Amino acid sequence: MISEHLAILESLPPAERRRKMNAFNDKERDELLTHWQLWARPQQLPPPGDWRTWLIMAGRGFGKTRAGAEWVRALAKADPDARIALVGATLPEVRAVMVEGESGLLSVGPEPQRPRFEPSLRRVSWPNGAQAMLYSALEPETLRGPQHSHAWCDEVAKWDNASARATRAWDNLLLGLRLGERPRALATTTPRAVPLVTRLMAEPAEDIVITRGSTEENRDNLPARFVNDIRRSFGRSLLGRQELDGELIADIEGALWTRALLETCREDTAPPELTRVVVAVDPPASASGDACGIVVAGLTAEGSAHVLADASVEKASPERWARAVANAAQVWNADRVVAEANQGGAMVGSVLRAAQLSLPLKLVHASRGKVARAEPVAALYEAGRVHHAGTFPALEDELCGLVAGGAYQGPGRSPDRADALVWALTELMLGKVLEPRVRIA
Repeated sequence: MISEHLAILESLPPAERRRKMNAFNDKERDELLTHWQLWARPQQLPPPGDWRTWLIMAGRGFGKTRAGAEWVRALAKADPDARIALVGATLPEVRAVMVEGESGLLSVGPEPQRPRFEPSLRRVSWPNGAQAMLYSALEPETLRGPQHSHAWCDEVAKWDNASARATRAWDNLLLGLRLGERPRALATTTPRAVPLVTRLMAEPAEDIVITRGSTEENRDNLPARFVNDIRRSFGRSLLGRQELDGELIADIEGALWTRALLETCREDTAPPELTRVVVAVDPPASASGDACGIVVAGLTAEGSAHVLADASVEKASPERWARAVANAAQVWNADRVVAEANQGGAMVGSVLRAAQLSLPLKLVHASRGKVARAEPVAALYEAGRVHHAGTFPALEDELCGLVAGGAYQGPGRSPDRADALVWALTELMLGKVLEPRVRIA
């Protein structure tokens, strides 16, 4: 009976399929809910052809994890001898997302057919004998030797590539894919222009199939508030195009900051104990021109800096951006405001004081270009001494447009937010190195 229903339902378009299912009794409906082919979007199902690698490169919330878990479930169900590698950025992430997550292996399929997880053995076992082993991309050598018939690699763009670990982990995995008639690998990831993803994209067309997609494509299975909020926050910024629309945004050659570098410095929240907090301002030349860059950053007793907020405002009058500075200083309990005074000189100080700014105000005068001032700050990121407490799309887009020894390459005409960040971190970590002419207002 169920097999007949499946054949009929699979031939129907999604809307008609759901209408038909409403006529089933509860038991039939519950059983059909476990049949992935009825609910998956076409992009979530394995593509046809004799491919070796299937790369799902899509925005957050697209349904990549569910597609990966269902692919592995189907392999295990069809072949008791299947030996599958589950590889993630770290072992805790493999367990939390790929195995025990809401869309992980322990959550999909009918209850009697679900696998058993043995954490001490790093093993997932199905009732029919199929097995999957857990691996971390941080330990490439653990993939040297074991043989597998298939592999599911999650968030490959996030794998740490220090000392080429990410590419070595992938190479060792491929060398061990030698069991069965058609060894295959599925890689699921949000796109980032890191070496491993760039290499996969360049593979011959007969070896790889690439599936792309955006967050909005899975809107029916996501909270409406989530979709609306993230689109409002990220918009069509470069970061939004990457994280939501699934575009691979290539880094500009010679850029001081790269997407991969910024991801390594990401943290959920800043440390609670900060010894100093400053608000830095890059005032606009006019109310109708560039944005007023306003960035808040703090320093810990151990000497690490944390970018706390991008409070920049666009097309603002002097009174409006001055109020935004005063508000940011109050909200973050800042101990100093640093403002570039090349444009406007003493007027900048007057405008800020008129906004009832009671903090010490430090006016700085740039004697070098924005890119030259940014280079020592970029070195602090490379050394792991700066962290971003959250995501700042517009600010990070500007950082990635600053090219060493060159000019700013966008977005926009001027990196106002990036310049404010440079002044903030210079004040906190570089003393007077970049400020040959400074006075306290």
